[in-house]
Amino acid sequence: MTKKYDVRWNGTSIEKSVEKVNKLIKDNGIKIVDLKFNDLPGLWQHFSIPSSELTEIDDPVESIWTEGIGFDGSSIRGFQEIQESDMLLVPDPATAVVDPVCEVPTISILCDIYDPLNKKPYSRDPRYIAKKAEKYLLESGIADTSFWGPEYEFFLFNDVRFDQSVNCGYYYIDSDEAEWNTGRDEKPNLGYKIRYKEGYFPVPPHDSIQDLRSRIILKMIDTGIPVEVHHHEVATAGQCEIDMRFGPLVRMADQCLMYKYIVKNMARKNNMVATFMPKPLFADNGSGMHTHQSLWKDGKNIFFDAKGYAMISQTAKYYIGGLLKHASALMAFCAPSTNSYKRLVPGYEAPVNLVYSARNRSAAVRIPMYSENPKTKRIEFRPPDPTCNPYLSFSAMLMAGLDGVKSRIEPGQPFDKNTYDLAESEARRIPTVPGSLEQSLNALEKDHDFLLQGGVFTKDAIDVWIKYKRAELDKVRLRPHPYEFHLYFDM
Repeated sequence: MTKKYDVRWNGTSIEKSVEKVNKLIKDNGIKIVDLKFNDLPGLWQHFSIPSSELTEIDDPVESIWTEGIGFDGSSIRGFQEIQESDMLLVPDPATAVVDPVCEVPTISILCDIYDPLNKKPYSRDPRYIAKKAEKYLLESGIADTSFWGPEYEFFLFNDVRFDQSVNCGYYYIDSDEAEWNTGRDEKPNLGYKIRYKEGYFPVPPHDSIQDLRSRIILKMIDTGIPVEVHHHEVATAGQCEIDMRFGPLVRMADQCLMYKYIVKNMARKNNMVATFMPKPLFADNGSGMHTHQSLWKDGKNIFFDAKGYAMISQTAKYYIGGLLKHASALMAFCAPSTNSYKRLVPGYEAPVNLVYSARNRSAAVRIPMYSENPKTKRIEFRPPDPTCNPYLSFSAMLMAGLDGVKSRIEPGQPFDKNTYDLAESEARRIPTVPGSLEQSLNALEKDHDFLLQGGVFTKDAIDVWIKYKRAELDKVRLRPHPYEFHLYFDM
């Protein structure tokens, strides 16, 4: 350790880490260093410094790498009060990459957040919470690594407008490939619009954004994100999916933020706009973030058992039991917006039913059956959506699963029926995820002890999260909804 902070990343001394960053700067003619960090809700924040601030230093141990650089924590969502605003960012040199969207040659470096008074990591830093989750897993002895594979879905629109004032409130979305534009005078309108719920896998010209998605994944690959596949998704109006190869928890969460950054900026460069809202369109499919996860120990996947149901082990079943038991509380982190519950609606094609099954996309927990290779065996938790902060949602799911393993929570019998096509009497017996963000926050208030194990989450972080999200409830609740005029204006 240096005088203030632990300056080793991935077992590499700070001197060697800084040498690699300096080489990256030199080899790519870098002029600017962009320092990024995560606010509590899950959006990247940043500021930039000249590259000379990193390269023209005599002693890296007495520099920004260990002393950090100050910022105003009271101006960041979910962080400090104004009377305690001074905070520090300490860059993690292992995360340095050439920024994929800046025109001026820039490298991007992720930072960890510290309290300048006690010199300790900040309890509400989402990345620190994720690091503690990985440490807790290792110390538990159950496994040494967790792997994560989120399936991000999002929309690429050609136009979006929204406003809310005292006397009006509206949103308007448009897409050149949307079904609702079959009759638009486009001088000429060439047809080939995607019908509602028929956007899954059509080739161009129906899939009008194939090349844009290809350019997006090439940018991702340039930053070190391994991409497996990209395609159009089910909904009309530019719904997309890009899947990353699985990776460890913190690294995957880092990649998720870079993923969103690239998608949003590449869309803008192409005069389009990306949104990760779960339900921007009425009456068509919403966007989820089905999250694949598995536990490994000594290089072996401990979720695999060739003789088990769907080839999963008893450990995997206990893990599922933990997810299902704590699902209502998990939704406060995994589906953390009021809009999330426009997607998670019973009776539609949404993963609201708290059961598990092989291959069954109507269950909250699905066990993919594409391969018999032990390395591919994992479970997929389907209720999360892309408004979540991945550092927090992955950590919360891991803690729920580990509680299931430690407490030997049985998930019950697998449910291999289509839960969307049950008799009403049978459907009522199946537990579901909460129907609103308020219900999820209430559940988190009652059920969060599993998150506090090992000091992974702190009561402080959970309390601030609940307070911040409750404020969002009133912001939506107090405003008239446009459809209320249709229902009630003439009463």
